[in-house]
Amino acid sequence: METYLLDCRAAVQEPRPLHVVLGNEACDLDSMVSALALAFYLTKTSETEELFIPVLNIKRAELPLRGDNVFFLQEVQIPESALIFRDEIDLHALHQAGHLTLTLVDHHVLPRSDAALEEAVAEVLDHRPIEQKYCPPCHVSVELVGSCATLVAERILQGAPEILDRQTAALLHGTIILDCVNMDVKIGKATPKDSEYVGRLEALFPDLPKRQDIFDSLQKAKFDVSGLSTEQMLRKDQKTIDRQGTQVAVSALYMALEAFLQRSDLLADLSAFCHDHSYDALVAMTIFFNAHNEPVRQLAVFCPHTALRMTICGVLEQSTSPPLKLTPIPTISPNLQAYLQGNTQVSRKKLLPVLQEALSAHFDLKTASGRSEVAGVSRAQEDKDLDRAGNALVSGLSQDEEDPPLPPTPMNSLVDECPLDLGLPKLSAEAVFEKCSQISLSQSTRACPSKK
Repeated sequence: METYLLDCRAAVQEPRPLHVVLGNEACDLDSMVSALALAFYLTKTSETEELFIPVLNIKRAELPLRGDNVFFLQEVQIPESALIFRDEIDLHALHQAGHLTLTLVDHHVLPRSDAALEEAVAEVLDHRPIEQKYCPPCHVSVELVGSCATLVAERILQGAPEILDRQTAALLHGTIILDCVNMDVKIGKATPKDSEYVGRLEALFPDLPKRQDIFDSLQKAKFDVSGLSTEQMLRKDQKTIDRQGTQVAVSALYMALEAFLQRSDLLADLSAFCHDHSYDALVAMTIFFNAHNEPVRQLAVFCPHTALRMTICGVLEQSTSPPLKLTPIPTISPNLQAYLQGNTQVSRKKLLPVLQEALSAHFDLKTASGRSEVAGVSRAQEDKDLDRAGNALVSGLSQDEEDPPLPPTPMNSLVDECPLDLGLPKLSAEAVFEKCSQISLSQSTRACPSKK
């Protein structure tokens, strides 16, 4: 595998046609390994001299944010220097020159910024369902399994098992186990096919790591934030919401908030993070387990804009659908407010609609204030209007509300925001913690029936 990857790096330096195997923009372990292994297989079995190039769909500087990727590459002895990242190859220039062919793996839609590349797509291999009739001008292979690496392993073992070396087998084996939560039937992520190909890889290479060992190692690496800067920690698992041009970053942190608040130069780092990425505010949601194996969630809101910070915090504190049950935690700056979240069942997914409503409230208050100034309304009347707007908003919060549906894209489109991009959710770090929280709470309830 390493020799092949070095050949790929040399090939991208030459002006020649390339067939790029491109993973998704998340570049999680499944996406990375699927791209590497599928490109390796296609190159080894091609009847022509065509070279298939695996490309990791992130900038090289973003790899340290994916701790499990970094750990696994080291574990199987693949140097990061041998990999090709998205910022090291100009796919659009290749396409314009007529030198690009694309295979998409672990996704079947392209982001809007890559819409022009759609016509270069020759094949799709994904493990998420296509919900409506989908007729792109290429071969599409989609099967609902827990890991896309399972489909890559199937293709190799059915097509040319002789090319499979231990290094590639170890990549596929560990990725399937991590994606399928160590094949745990209670989690329900693994399908019979996932289990079958993990077993077949183990039969071919009996010295592969034990399932529990590799799962524990990858899981630990996935949540490890040691050595990351504050910005890297915030970007590691981040979502962004936008209302009327006001942007808020929402980051999940897998550590105690107290430890995060004690980082040196924290306020300067938070200010720089918001300034550099044009965020008006930052909401950090920490998740960890205490000594009794009970889930703990905490919230921190950083915002130098007083009115926006007060609106966000006010909506969070008063939210009843869902109730967050917030208890204030002392902080080092008025621009930073922190809370213990008593309701640990409210995950980030459930918090996002509340924050979206907070941004709407902020915009409504600004509009109301502007109207008051124009009309010459008294300050007392303006305060009453603002209170009514805030109260109406809080009572209107809806539980588990999702973003409004986007208009459908043409059925043969690979561009994002397409209704085809649905199905089994990715097993994110947030999802793992939420599932573990539910299990822990259910066990606690059974042990102490009096608890509610």
